[in-house]
Amino acid sequence: MKIFNTLTRSKDEFKPITEGEVKIYACGPTVYNYIHIGNARPLCVFDVLRRYFEWRGLKVNFVQNFTDIDDKLIKKANEEGITVPEVAERYIKEFWTDAKGLNVREATVHPRATENIEQIQGIISSLMENGYAYEAGGDVYYRAKKFDGYGKLSHQPLEDLEAGARIETGDIKEDPMDFCLWKGAKPGEPYWESPWGNGRPGWHIECSAMAGRYLGKTIDIHCGGLDLIFPHHENEIAQSEAANGCDFAHYWMHNGFINVDNHKMSKSLNNFFTVRDVAEKYGYEPIRYLMISSQYRSPINYSVDIIEQAKNAIERLYTCRDNIDFALKNAADGGEAPAFLEEHKQKFITAMEDDLNTADALAAVFVLVRDINTAIANGANKSTLEACADVFDQLTWVLGLVYNRKTEALDSEIEALIEKRTEARKNKDFKTADAIRDQLKEMGIILEDTPQGVKWSRS
Repeated sequence: MKIFNTLTRSKDEFKPITEGEVKIYACGPTVYNYIHIGNARPLCVFDVLRRYFEWRGLKVNFVQNFTDIDDKLIKKANEEGITVPEVAERYIKEFWTDAKGLNVREATVHPRATENIEQIQGIISSLMENGYAYEAGGDVYYRAKKFDGYGKLSHQPLEDLEAGARIETGDIKEDPMDFCLWKGAKPGEPYWESPWGNGRPGWHIECSAMAGRYLGKTIDIHCGGLDLIFPHHENEIAQSEAANGCDFAHYWMHNGFINVDNHKMSKSLNNFFTVRDVAEKYGYEPIRYLMISSQYRSPINYSVDIIEQAKNAIERLYTCRDNIDFALKNAADGGEAPAFLEEHKQKFITAMEDDLNTADALAAVFVLVRDINTAIANGANKSTLEACADVFDQLTWVLGLVYNRKTEALDSEIEALIEKRTEARKNKDFKTADAIRDQLKEMGIILEDTPQGVKWSRS
């Protein structure tokens, strides 16, 4: 597999540190509000990455954190007159409602920043000992310019980063580029005891500590949105590598932004949508489909028309899968796996191996759908249909789609009417058959006569 590595700016062949195992760290949400559709993209994309590795037989240790102490949580708690932990618990619960709706699987571990204070303080102590960190005004800061590799992820010289970034300024820092590792306690804020006084961790140090604790000093893949490259991921590298004396992550994957009606999503433009907002109108699965319908590094445009197209595409997938099940009920024994199954499976693999190209992988799935529908129309036998179902289920599982299939039973009265109509048609009593069809239609049951028998659906 080749992955576009932000660190090298090239498609690099993926070679895990440990054969047969992949260690992935994905930056998770700051839990002070509902997740928005921009948050949904890394959730869905890197869930597919994990699924693909597992489908290919690799063991995946997938860590995704919750930032549960932060200025935003403190502000929210003050606004609502509740505690920071209460804010965190509420929005972690809401996160899981949306994540499960999107069919995003739980990570191997979901660590919280507040559960890793000891590890955070350990890294800070190491950085203090080797001269990369210093105390100032009750805070602890990292000397960014002391780290020779600073800027290697964002590929910018220090002077450009300093000029272009929104950097906290203040007389207490030795240099404007320096960033906070430990914030001194302020009145009314949560705090922990430390060698440098009461306080709480800075944002960047949290992920270094949690990745190190659960995945080790060097990990295979670190992923997140493009907006995290600088300063967050740049600072993670600086902290981790200065403290540990080794590479932090071999591959860095960053997903592209989401625009709304071809404009950048922002609250000021009134085009800011939470996942919950969109799901209430269109359901969760069209959101997931949209998030993987383009190659992950490309920007995505969200609009009503595009989400409607996603709904229609998903319906095609469900219809195909239902067609297989329906055909199996009356299929004759025999048959074999058709050649097109392996062909489309290999095209799917080729797409996914090329930097997780889910757009081309989806295209392969829809060609598979076309050929399965043709096979059904031509009277495919049982073994053929079972092979089609198996490949269809494998590929859609990797993409995390077609996860809301329901089997619905008819009551005995309706079943009896359908059977009576079938007998009437066999006896060429079309008047009775048509009358029963109309009766069922009034009851909300739509019939479709197919070569494999009568299909029904609710209107």
